Amino acid sequence: MDLRAKPFYLDDSQIKWVQDTLASMSTREKVGQLFCINVVTEGVDGLLDEMKRLDIQPGSYMTRSMPAKVVQQNFRDLQAYAKLPLLLAANLERGADGVCDEGTCFGTQMEVAATNDLEISYKSGLVCGREGAALGCNWNFGPILDIDTNFHNPITNTRVSSSDPEKVLEMNRAFIRGMKETGMAVSIKHWPGDGRDERDQHMVTSINSSTVEEWDATYGRIYRTMIEEGAETLMSAHIMLPAYSRKLRPGIKDEDILPGSLSEELNNDLLRGQLGFNGLIVSDATTMNGFMQTMSREKAVPLCIAHGVDIFLFVCDLEEDFNLMMKGLENGILTEKRLDEAVTRILALKASLHLPEKLAAGTMIPGEEALKVFEDETHRNWARECADKAVTLVKDTQNILPLDPKKHKRVLLHVLGDVGGYHDPTTNHAARFIEQLEKRGFEITRFDPSRPDMQYIGTSVKSLQERFDLILYFANIKTSGSDTVARIRWADPGALDSTRYIYDIPTVFVSVDNPYHLLDVPKVKTFINGYTPNDFVVDAVVEKLVGESEFKGVNPVDPFCGLWNTRL
Repeated sequence: MDLRAKPFYLDDSQIKWVQDTLASMSTREKVGQLFCINVVTEGVDGLLDEMKRLDIQPGSYMTRSMPAKVVQQNFRDLQAYAKLPLLLAANLERGADGVCDEGTCFGTQMEVAATNDLEISYKSGLVCGREGAALGCNWNFGPILDIDTNFHNPITNTRVSSSDPEKVLEMNRAFIRGMKETGMAVSIKHWPGDGRDERDQHMVTSINSSTVEEWDATYGRIYRTMIEEGAETLMSAHIMLPAYSRKLRPGIKDEDILPGSLSEELNNDLLRGQLGFNGLIVSDATTMNGFMQTMSREKAVPLCIAHGVDIFLFVCDLEEDFNLMMKGLENGILTEKRLDEAVTRILALKASLHLPEKLAAGTMIPGEEALKVFEDETHRNWARECADKAVTLVKDTQNILPLDPKKHKRVLLHVLGDVGGYHDPTTNHAARFIEQLEKRGFEITRFDPSRPDMQYIGTSVKSLQERFDLILYFANIKTSGSDTVARIRWADPGALDSTRYIYDIPTVFVSVDNPYHLLDVPKVKTFINGYTPNDFVVDAVVEKLVGESEFKGVNPVDPFCGLWNTRL
């Protein structure tokens, strides 16, 4: 590797720090640098006690979202224990709500893409970087470069920008430009590319079914461009790319094809060799089923590093996984040479971020005054601008918009989902939706399947027409990382919640998350996508429903799911 070249660009003094630090480390300390530990508790005393007992010095940590002061103090305590400066990471994909409760939920990558405005994407990266850095974060596990090719995929969905590779590329280039201005390293993901399989790598080792030619023209073009522009790190996921494995390893048996997180040919031959990536590779979470289902953990832990990954993300059990890595060194699965290569890249990334200097100056973790960034209304105004430009009118073939409380005063509201998920724990966004509608003069009756007058047996169409002027659906069905589908689940097939009265009572459907619900409600005549369940989107949807603001969003994907009858 060339530490003077992209993405590290180290000078002589930085290279000397890397070399001297590596030379001073014991094997046990080097192995510790390979691990990125997940921080999930408000307070790290227990985690520190365990590491002290085991004599383990991890090189990096990723935090779950929690109060800002807690995150900052956790990072401060972890750094105080560490001998070397730490890489401190978070999932800053849709905003800094991925690192702390106070963080701005700017908008999913698909919401940003729906604005068709590169400046909005740049601002998204800037907000993520500014607010993350205020807590001590220096490494973002994002942006996501996957392509939303398969609308059945329950995990890419709104986390990705588009089904159009060019849109994915241009939006994420702008995002990275904003983030780099804040001094934070990015990790492009999920190598070798998600979005073609309808399954979720959280649950199963999934497949990118692209041919070599298809991959080169889409995913390969995106990754090559990001690498050329200096992306520092890349996340290698539990996704197989059989076409390239077979090309690079002629005669390989089907059972020997491995996902990116374990594949020597994908990480070394394709990524480092063909695409010229000189940066750091981190695995996706090794606690995920996509990793666990490939082979025994005893073999997988050291093989992950042996086959090109530099940082091992998360542990099932710290003591066990650390010992498995050490055992892999002893039995030759992992060599000392490969260990030194991985640690060199880890140290080079730290040097490129000037972490040794910050540690020496006592500025690794900002002071509490840095948290004032969360009081900056600028970031929330940018998020409002994003929502205003993103909310998309997919169709209105009945020409009902704008809604008028004089004509559509009595509304039967169906709330679908609106509970927390793995990547978004927030819930009850319908409450704000109802509040905003009522402020504008609508009378809202929330559908309750337990009510006798809301059963289809014994309820006449005429009685519903006498009670309601409009049926409105508010869908917030999240991609959760545990569900194998992201589809509508009706409360009761014997109740009035399905879209059965579209020819008898005007019906409008709003989705503030999954953009593909027309698959399940194809005959709905008016359909709106918002892409992110947050206050900014809810407010923008209502404003546009009543004509206070025009619809500006551009479909980043095909919301009609390739079907002719969803367009009617």
